[in-house]
Amino acid sequence: MSENQTPAQENAAPAADAKGKSVKLDSGRGGLFGVKAGMTQVYDADGALSAVTVIDLRPNVVTQVKTLAKEGYNAVQVGVLEKKAKNLNKPDLGHFKKSTNEGGFYYTKEFRLHETMKMDGLAAGATLDPSFVKEGDLVDLIAVSKGKGFQGGVKRYHMAGSAASHGNSITTRSLGSIGNRADPAKCFKNKKMPGQMGNVQVTVQNVRVVKVDVENGILLVNGSVPGPKSGVVAIRKAIKNAEVKKALTAKAK
Repeated sequence: MSENQTPAQENAAPAADAKGKSVKLDSGRGGLFGVKAGMTQVYDADGALSAVTVIDLRPNVVTQVKTLAKEGYNAVQVGVLEKKAKNLNKPDLGHFKKSTNEGGFYYTKEFRLHETMKMDGLAAGATLDPSFVKEGDLVDLIAVSKGKGFQGGVKRYHMAGSAASHGNSITTRSLGSIGNRADPAKCFKNKKMPGQMGNVQVTVQNVRVVKVDVENGILLVNGSVPGPKSGVVAIRKAIKNAEVKKALTAKAK
C-alpha cells in the first residue's frame, strides 16, 4: 500500500481487473439476487416429500464495495438483469460505469458483510459466486408480493363481517364501527380499512435451502416465496439464525 492509499482503496481492486471475474464471499453474511421460476416437489434422503420453490440464480455483478475504513462498515452492492444505457439517467450511468462496459441493471441491493470478512478480490465488476450458500443453510427471502388491487376488510385483514342472514342485506362484509362519537371525534390513523392489498416488500425469514446447483445456477428453498413467477428475489444469509450469530461471534473473537 502506498503512502497516500487508504485501506479501503487497497482492498478494492481496479474495476477493469475485476470485470468478468468470479469472487466468493467469505462471510457469514451477504446475499445475491435470483428470479422465481416456480414450485415443484422433491424427496429428501428419508423419503419425505416437500414442496420447494425453484429460484434461478442470474449473474450477480458487484456494482460497489463499501469497506470499514471508508464507509464505516463492510458491504457489497450487487446488480442483476442488465439494463440498456439509453434507459438510464446520467447519475446511474456514472455509478454503473465502474462495473459494466455499458448500461446498468434493473435491480440493485446492498448486502452487509461481517467486519472480519476478507475483502480480497471483491471489487466493482466482479461476479458473485453463489456457492457461499450451502445446502441446509437458513436464508431470508425478500421480494415484492403479488398485487391484489383494492380489497375490502374481510379479504385484506380477515375481518369477520356481519351476519349473513336474518334480514341483513348490505352489511354482510362491512367493517362495522371504525371509531367513537364525540370523543375523540375522529378515526385514528392506521385503522384497518379497505384499500390497496399486496404489491409491498415482504421478507420471509429462516427459510431452509434444500439444494444448490451452482453449475446450472439453480437454488431450491423450502416452501413458498413471495411474488409472482419471474419476480426478482433477494436472498441473504439469515440474520436472526442463532447458529449464524454464534459463528460470527466466535469468528470475531
